[in-house]
Amino acid sequence: MSLPSKVTAAVLLIGDELLSGRTRDVNLQNIALFLAPFGIQVAESRTVSDDQHAIVAALNALRERYDYVFTTGGIGPTHDDITADAVAAAFGVGISEREDALNILRQRIKEVDLNEARRRMARIPDGARLIANSMSGAPGIHIGNVFVLAGVPGIARAMLEDVGPHLKGGAVVLSHTVRGVGLREGAFGAALGELAAKMADVSFGSYPYFSAEGYGAHLVARGTDPAQMAKALEALVDLVKQQGVTPEIDPPNA
Repeated sequence: MSLPSKVTAAVLLIGDELLSGRTRDVNLQNIALFLAPFGIQVAESRTVSDDQHAIVAALNALRERYDYVFTTGGIGPTHDDITADAVAAAFGVGISEREDALNILRQRIKEVDLNEARRRMARIPDGARLIANSMSGAPGIHIGNVFVLAGVPGIARAMLEDVGPHLKGGAVVLSHTVRGVGLREGAFGAALGELAAKMADVSFGSYPYFSAEGYGAHLVARGTDPAQMAKALEALVDLVKQQGVTPEIDPPNA
């Protein structure tokens, strides 16, 4: 049975600290890189504050549009960790403290230290599966097509290991990058647009760079068909040569 040509995901980043600029997000990159080998493309990312109505609205919009949704943040022990409640509200289910989640916490926390704040991490929406957390123990949540992860990047990344077996991927996206020192987008932009129109099944992009050593551009082609991608790479190399620049080819998917 052939894989679906395109499986998509969205990432919902939750937290006032992200919107204030106090915390720099790396979870989006980590999730996208984790999903790529499964043939799952991150098609959208949103960042919302610690507001239940905002989280519910964003989550419901994203889970209807994409095959999978990953949330990060808001499942810790403090008062502003409201993601679990928002997820329950989005799915229209109840939420309560679960014994299996408590038992996981007990493996790392003494009973005398398992106070009300820490027990919040055992509140799970009804019908959800627990996502294992090898870093800190406190589980994530899997319900429907939504995976609820911690906000701390190392913990979120550890949780992804338990997410992988529950994903149904698609055709893996291949990419080729051709670099050219001294390339100017204004000079080759029209030619790149014509190439994109000619090869509609391949996505083309141009990414200029500027540094102390000089300037140039990375031309990138992305697609799922190996034969088409070979033609796309050849076309990009020709385009760069037409600008009087020596093309430099990165390894595939680099």
